[in-house]
Amino acid sequence: MNTFLKRLLIILSIVAIGLFLYSYVVENIFSPRLSPKDTVEFKLNDLKLEVFYNRPTKKGREVFGALVPFNKVWRTGANEATTFETNKNLMIQGIFLPKGKYTLWTVPKDSTWNVMFNTKQYNWGVDEEMQPMWDPNHDILEIDVPIEKIETTVEQFTIAFDNSTDDLKLTMAWDNTKIAVPLNVIKDQN
Repeated sequence: MNTFLKRLLIILSIVAIGLFLYSYVVENIFSPRLSPKDTVEFKLNDLKLEVFYNRPTKKGREVFGALVPFNKVWRTGANEATTFETNKNLMIQGIFLPKGKYTLWTVPKDSTWNVMFNTKQYNWGVDEEMQPMWDPNHDILEIDVPIEKIETTVEQFTIAFDNSTDDLKLTMAWDNTKIAVPLNVIKDQN
């Protein structure tokens, strides 16, 4: 092997070791996320709904009113901003939501949650000061939804679609709290 190839091999080895050490020590990409990513989908006929979010865990902590403060905007999960996507126009509590992709923000309160669908796409859920990146000027829909106290404790924050009674709802549950956002599909005009 000539000297040029030997030097190139040594340089590439040093770069590879440096990248490995950086990713292991700084980025810690080899350990599992504390709040894993999840995507939940709902498909029925030609309707497709999808939510992408991160799932924080209770871990013995008091959640609402403490870890997630009351009366403050929450990114509705952890890490990246939670997104909601629909391929059909929807009515939510009598308010029109055009098909598209939105970020989903909430304000938990002791008896209701304020739920906001926002047209702006954010790379992350909070800024450097841990303040929500939510910009209210981009809210397209804002509703209040009553909370439901549940008997069982939901350890990991969970978003789901419930169509068990042919009454489609987007549900969010964590700890002993659950909310259900009613989703009504607007039929296409022929």
